[in-house]
Amino acid sequence: MSLHIALVLAGLVLALTHFIVPLTYYWYLKRRYLHAPWGLKLDPSYRPRVTVIVPTYNEAMLIERKLDNIAEQEYPSDKLEIIVVDSASSDGTPEKVKEWAKRHPELNLRLVVESVRRGKAYALNMALGYSQGEIVVITDVDSFWSSRRTLLETVKWFSDPVVGAVSCIKKPADGRGVEDAYRQYYNMLRVLESKAWSTPVFHGELAAYRRRLLEEIGGFPTDIGADDSHTATLIALKGYRAITPETLQCIELVPEKMSEWRVRRAQHLIQHFVKMLRLWRRAPKQFRKILAVEMYLHLLNPWLLVIAVALLVIAALRSLSALIFLVVGVLLLVYKQYRTWITTQTYLVMAAIRNIWTKEIVWKKQEKSVEEVRELTVQSLL
Repeated sequence: MSLHIALVLAGLVLALTHFIVPLTYYWYLKRRYLHAPWGLKLDPSYRPRVTVIVPTYNEAMLIERKLDNIAEQEYPSDKLEIIVVDSASSDGTPEKVKEWAKRHPELNLRLVVESVRRGKAYALNMALGYSQGEIVVITDVDSFWSSRRTLLETVKWFSDPVVGAVSCIKKPADGRGVEDAYRQYYNMLRVLESKAWSTPVFHGELAAYRRRLLEEIGGFPTDIGADDSHTATLIALKGYRAITPETLQCIELVPEKMSEWRVRRAQHLIQHFVKMLRLWRRAPKQFRKILAVEMYLHLLNPWLLVIAVALLVIAALRSLSALIFLVVGVLLLVYKQYRTWITTQTYLVMAAIRNIWTKEIVWKKQEKSVEEVRELTVQSLL
């Protein structure tokens, strides 16, 4: 067998593996768990004390709308406390919070101000020290809960003692483009993994935890960026379920220039799964396979595509068939699902490379459309 034929065959095998493994995983979970019951005993009347923590940094344009979104929740005010932890904002965010609190004296709101910005996890751990709730809910300012019953629905899942953490599915505010297409597949996978046992990927738009378990694992990790996912997975390793129900939906604002934002998000997930490499054997049997597949999908699978393309490019110098395969791969980008997948794999590769010199734990803030916020606050809670 000549060298260029061997390169073509090797490239095709790697490319097929890259696509077949995630498709098989998704197909298997969907077939087995899409209509499966959750296997939980829930009490809709469960009303524990809840602490909602809102970390902020230069969020003067959004913070009041975010607090309005929380205040509109149909949860008993005597069992709800809100902690806003501000990380050295320079745009007057703390003053906005104080003004909002004066207009809502019926709500228990505490403002905690850091003198230096050290990263989200540091802020969360500081706020955790002031919290009194049995359930601690973390939520980003640039996201909105899509129903007045979101908090009630979140807490309901904790009525079963086996549930240790709960998150949401999320939709981009603009509802179009690559991000929306990616989310449709991504959200379904989170729900299916949750039904199987737990999902190792959580979302900062709504991430809820039993406070007791947070204390047992030492709070939120400060050495990586994926504080939400890593915390939930550590809780799952203890034998509790970390789940994303299909009934919990949040809307996230996305920046107009998304590349930097998505690379950073991918960086944080890669950091999370790298740390899990030495811990995954501690996972319950039901969760171990899910965790292993997700580690593979985030850490190894993107590189199979890179190597496959590299081999075909080399082979194309002497092989017409290799050139044809490459052209077909480019032409397939016209299909949205394929284009979405290739884009996400590209970001994962970029993120892995970037993690070599920076973890992006404290990152430069990216502005998002305030007009989208105005529309959301009118429409999302109707």
